Amino acid sequence: MKKKVLAVMIAAMAALSGCGGEGEESTSPIVDLTPVELATEEPATEPEESVSEEESEAEPEEAREGMYRSELTNEWIDESLRNQRPVAVMVDNEKVALPHYGLTEADIVYEMMNSTENARITRFMAIVKDWGKIEQFGSIRSTRSTNVYLSGEWNAVLCHDGGPFFAMDLVKSEPYCENLSGYDYFTEVNNGKRKEFREYIVAGDLEDGFRKKGYSLEYNEYYEGPHYTFSNKEVDLDEQGSAFACNEIQLIPFKHNQSTLKYNAETGTYDYYEYGQAHLDPQHDNAPLTFKNLLIQKCSFNKLGEGYLVYNILDGAGNDGYYIVNGKAIEVTWYNMSATSPTTYYSKTTGEKIELETGKTYIAIVPDDTWDEIVIK
Repeated sequence: MKKKVLAVMIAAMAALSGCGGEGEESTSPIVDLTPVELATEEPATEPEESVSEEESEAEPEEAREGMYRSELTNEWIDESLRNQRPVAVMVDNEKVALPHYGLTEADIVYEMMNSTENARITRFMAIVKDWGKIEQFGSIRSTRSTNVYLSGEWNAVLCHDGGPFFAMDLVKSEPYCENLSGYDYFTEVNNGKRKEFREYIVAGDLEDGFRKKGYSLEYNEYYEGPHYTFSNKEVDLDEQGSAFACNEIQLIPFKHNQSTLKYNAETGTYDYYEYGQAHLDPQHDNAPLTFKNLLIQKCSFNKLGEGYLVYNILDGAGNDGYYIVNGKAIEVTWYNMSATSPTTYYSKTTGEKIELETGKTYIAIVPDDTWDEIVIK
């Protein structure tokens, strides 16, 4: 497979003299090193195969009255949601923030290093399509520059509580980014913790926020279409590349919370563990946080001072990764050409775009300097 070629601008940083508080104005010389697209070239695609007579006579795709297959998971959901934009919710992942409420309602969950300090603690960004059903979700914390870019490719409204000045400047400057931030839009829940761990989305918050901001409930002109190609049958990775067993993946690079995903043969999904325990959702009878598909992405990053960083996710030259499903894994190459275009994944063996299985997806963005520390069993 021919890889795309994209020159990536590596911006020089001015000397760092300190970082302003989250959401505050600052005259610090810290700058956000935003990757800039200089050229685009789509990966080579395989020639279209001829359709056999047997295939042409295949049964038509199933249809269900009043429902459609979600573009995020391929699961059947209500037809009224077809054009509704998702939200991208920043969720704190410090141990004191546990338990998380409502995270099992997410269709896609990103996990990534939130700081180069504090043993590289991570933060979640949860993509939720049917956000009208939320009763309590969070707790909510601040955004980073990387999350601004990622929310753009889903055409999602970013939900957070402030952020460092360079991230907030990016929120304001990017026309695709619409956001809801802070207690003006979300609710303080008295859970006995410090104030920064008491902010949640509760029923009605998002509807009110969209109305106050005048945001469209439906996909707008920045939406470039669905991300994934889904298989209409159980995915056998032996057909998509040189597969190898993956019953457990230990994300050792996330040293603080020790993220681990274990294959559950009974459910056919991967259960998420952190801090040595299974992640349970008290909002839904302590249901486990579990995923059908795992996408693990290697990515370089730039330090911005005081632990802050930005991932170079817009590097269209191609990056390494894994796709994991049904107890097997393959190596992939992933591409993200712009902040509003879907990230795409191709098998390293066949060069073909991968097909995901119906269900929820976990995406880990792993720093390139610790990529080799990942353990797959």
